[in-house]
Amino acid sequence: MTGATGTAPGPLDETVRAKLLRVGAANVANVLLKRGLRNVMMTGVGPLSPDQPPMAGPAYTLRFIPAREDLDTMADYGREDNLHRRAIEECPPGSVLVIDAFGSTAASSMGDMMAARLRHRGAAGVVTDGGYRDSAAVRDTGLPCYQRGNAPKATPIALHPVSLDEPVGCGGVAVYPGDVLLGDSDGVVVIPRALAAEAADEALDAAEYEEFAALHISRGRSILGLFPATADSRQEYDEWVAAGRPGLE
Repeated sequence: MTGATGTAPGPLDETVRAKLLRVGAANVANVLLKRGLRNVMMTGVGPLSPDQPPMAGPAYTLRFIPAREDLDTMADYGREDNLHRRAIEECPPGSVLVIDAFGSTAASSMGDMMAARLRHRGAAGVVTDGGYRDSAAVRDTGLPCYQRGNAPKATPIALHPVSLDEPVGCGGVAVYPGDVLLGDSDGVVVIPRALAAEAADEALDAAEYEEFAALHISRGRSILGLFPATADSRQEYDEWVAAGRPGLE
């Protein structure tokens, strides 16, 4: 399956990834808003743990539909060709497994054994608009994970896997294979792959300007004429950068 542009996405450039991990999902969402993309931040999907590291990587997708009793049994779930299990073994290293659970927490999108396997295989993280079972153990794997809410029941009770590496919806946002996901304490933003590099650059510039603005606000300065940036404050910022960013030591 290919992305929205019709070209097979490759691994995310490490320079782009490093920039994204510095800038924050909210900054990137603002950058994409300037380009007319309003629906990029997942709704109701948050970090499993408040102290987990940020996450960035291209999407590899799994889609669930509601389960049906004649098809979804623990015996079927144990088959090696089960798409849920295949997703864990086929998600590329450095990628984010995006699980479309159609917003359901009636059964688990993943448990701790799957999270541990993904961690070992080098996945960047997991995102679902459903939930996980064994949440404490999932957290202990160290894999950055995002969910709607805990879902302790066995997967076949309510979820049937139907496709891998195809466009899905997650948290109300369209996700195409290869789109770049950035997750942090604010949530998860979906970046069209073709915009990832320029979004990372612009968001990094915005984040660095915010350091300058925050420094002045902490000293009692008004946000008027400072944040958002104006032509005058940008010139002041450029001079501050040229001077070695005094005050941030």
